[in-house]
Amino acid sequence: MTTTEPRAYPFSQAEDLDLDPLYAELRRQEPLSRIQLPYGETAWLATRYEDAKIVLGDPRFSRAAVLHHDEPRMRPNTSSGGLLTMDPPEHTRLRKLAAKAFTARRVERMRPHVEEIADGLVDGMLERGAPADLVEDFALPLPITVICEMLGVPYADRADFRVWSDAFLSTTKLTAEQVTDYIDRMLDYMAGLVAERRAEPADDLLSALIAARDEQDKLSEEELVRLAAGILVAGHETTASQIPNFVYVLLTHPDQLAELRANPDRVPGAVEELMRFVPLGSGAGFPRYATEDVELGGVLVRAGEPVMVSTSAANRDETVFSDPELLDLTRQEASHIGFGHGPHHCLGAQLARMELQVALSTLLARLPGLRFATSAEDVEWKRGMLVRGPQKMLLAWQGGE
Repeated sequence: MTTTEPRAYPFSQAEDLDLDPLYAELRRQEPLSRIQLPYGETAWLATRYEDAKIVLGDPRFSRAAVLHHDEPRMRPNTSSGGLLTMDPPEHTRLRKLAAKAFTARRVERMRPHVEEIADGLVDGMLERGAPADLVEDFALPLPITVICEMLGVPYADRADFRVWSDAFLSTTKLTAEQVTDYIDRMLDYMAGLVAERRAEPADDLLSALIAARDEQDKLSEEELVRLAAGILVAGHETTASQIPNFVYVLLTHPDQLAELRANPDRVPGAVEELMRFVPLGSGAGFPRYATEDVELGGVLVRAGEPVMVSTSAANRDETVFSDPELLDLTRQEASHIGFGHGPHHCLGAQLARMELQVALSTLLARLPGLRFATSAEDVEWKRGMLVRGPQKMLLAWQGGE
């Protein structure tokens, strides 16, 4: 099915959690194919697991190079710097400053408190009765509360930064002018918080980053503000999407849900399989540029050419995962790359894992008979965003009416 003309990308509108079947065809017959996004230059698309890991982890593929190219992208706005457009060693320098707050040991110490937050949210759902909107009543406030406490951001300001956060993930939901305006507002807001913490330090991540800036000269003021804003957005947005995504998948796979209810100790493994199975991104991830000629997937990628990776397609690679289209919560195979791979592997992966585990355990334990309030067809999905997920998802449970 090799074609000389690049295919228009994305291949179809990501309206729910279905993955376009063309990915599977390309993975088998044309693992590196040419695509043309709405904006920017033509790119290569990698769909196989091993090729994806090479592009994400090999230093011959650069993220920083996007700042010097007309990068392939889903929206008119181009990248404007920050941690996601850096390569080592600059990327390593900044990442290390925040990574200490997200180690597995520190995250595990947070688990009891996150369980308390989750229980409190379910208490509210039970008090109000069914139906409850899983998104507004649970999935959003859980990670927002956690990241606000960690970073030192007032939870009371969540309505503002929730709106601004869309600018970092919008494809068509917002205009180019709105994206620029919202990002500027977010950065101004964070700069204001930095000034407050500089005057009155606290026991939070933002104060620690300010100390690294002022006392150790490890990052510039702009880097500090952008890093803090990036942590705030990434620290809640994707987890808030994955919680309802996971619940949706479980409710539409009742046999797997029943097994999980009967064996709640399997929740950690279930989270990993759901991370593999759910195509969170509405399209391929950020492009990397080859810094030299590289053979990949039987194709020679020339120096200066961009390659994009579909982690969703790679996580369905049949040469790595048996029956990859099948949800199997007991799967014991290779690690998924749902959190990425290489230098840009998700900084908050351990935190996200823990929050997702707590979310599933709490919902299943405290809301017996959890189900769609009407039907799966009535779930309202996000539109025009880089990530998939329900915008509104009404649920009911036994005794909740």
